Amino acid sequence: MTAFTGAFWRSGDTGFADAALSRLFNHRRPERRPAAVLRAADAADVAAGVRLAAAEGWKVAVRSGGHSWAAWSLREDTLLIDLALFTRMAYDPADATVAVGPAVRGGLDLDPYLAGYGRFFPVGHAPTVGMGGFLLQGGIGWNCRGWGWAAEFVESMDVVTADGERVRCSETENADLFWAARGSGPGFFGVVTEFRLRTRPRFRQLTRSTYVYPGELASEVLAWYHAARHEVPPSVELAAVGCTPPGSDAPALVVDAVSFDGGPASLAALDTCPVAGKALAATVGRPVEFAALQAAQLRSNPDYHRYFADNAFLAGTAAELVPALAPAFTDLPTARTFTVLGDFTPLLSRPSPDMAVSVPTDLYFAAYVIGETPEDDARCRAWLDGTMARAAPLSAGCYLGDSDFTVRPDRIMTDAAWSRFEEVRAARDPEGRFAGYLGDPAHY
Repeated sequence: MTAFTGAFWRSGDTGFADAALSRLFNHRRPERRPAAVLRAADAADVAAGVRLAAAEGWKVAVRSGGHSWAAWSLREDTLLIDLALFTRMAYDPADATVAVGPAVRGGLDLDPYLAGYGRFFPVGHAPTVGMGGFLLQGGIGWNCRGWGWAAEFVESMDVVTADGERVRCSETENADLFWAARGSGPGFFGVVTEFRLRTRPRFRQLTRSTYVYPGELASEVLAWYHAARHEVPPSVELAAVGCTPPGSDAPALVVDAVSFDGGPASLAALDTCPVAGKALAATVGRPVEFAALQAAQLRSNPDYHRYFADNAFLAGTAAELVPALAPAFTDLPTARTFTVLGDFTPLLSRPSPDMAVSVPTDLYFAAYVIGETPEDDARCRAWLDGTMARAAPLSAGCYLGDSDFTVRPDRIMTDAAWSRFEEVRAARDPEGRFAGYLGDPAHY
């Protein structure tokens, strides 16, 4: 019997059921269950767990923050290695890097910790998202359009491999694992026990402009947005959001921009919308606190709800895109559902980093359907399926963090990157010890 410092449950043990579902954010839980759960206390536990899985004939699944919409970590006949205790944070002022455990929550834990040192890392928008899954999936963090993928800021990582070996990975050490880890998400064939991240100076000032347009103007606003986004500088996070504003019973299209140290002038393009005078509400060039932005994200991503999500990186003209997308901003299935059309123009204007994440275009569309009871599920699922069916012909691929391949496969890498990923996986995990993707991403 393998001895662990942490806790271990086999199916049928007292506490197993709770351990299997621990920290799953989405309360629409699947029926899948692992064979055993290891809540590892340290990297030695993780390595011992991988070796135990090999001896028992189990595959390995990993849970960092539990925030995946499809519950990637819940797999049949696996050892679920739960990294809930991996919450260490340590800032090194010598090189402005921070070491973080995979269960550290970006907004709730890491951001306030770094603020004490005057530093910033582009964490995920939902403050409860764990750093492990976020970084392995590439990481669409704050102002990704201007600063790049969060995974680009990973200096190195500590990994337990498929044979139970503990290794350091970086651009110069185990570079094949380092390349694959940054973008393969739940398909990664290792367990990351710690990341070392490059930080950036903390912003001095945040400035925000927000226009709330009635749903009937969605087509006009989206057509303008498709062109105007190219005039917005890289210091600005920009999005068009479909939502039901508080106090309203009708969806609205919100054009929202937050400038990191760019000031009001960096937001001038938002004033050029030809129907700006018909906005239901507008706040232009106002200071805003990061804490307020995070509080709004917490309200938009409530716990104890049932989520469906999907997404696509889109390519096409406004004439092609607007008819496909407009209904997703004007006809929402629940009051909490929201959709996002984000811009990545500055990101694509520079050389692509050498990592597995590789398919983006300069437009990102995501839909987050939020229900409260099982009775909502069929309606929510049907709405999302219809929404993505309209968008899919224009899709160049998707972002792992908002995907469920059991419902709709899509590309997560270029053809060349996928071939390279398969080669590294075959070399590093020849027995298929790690469970891999839930459903198969499209690769063609």
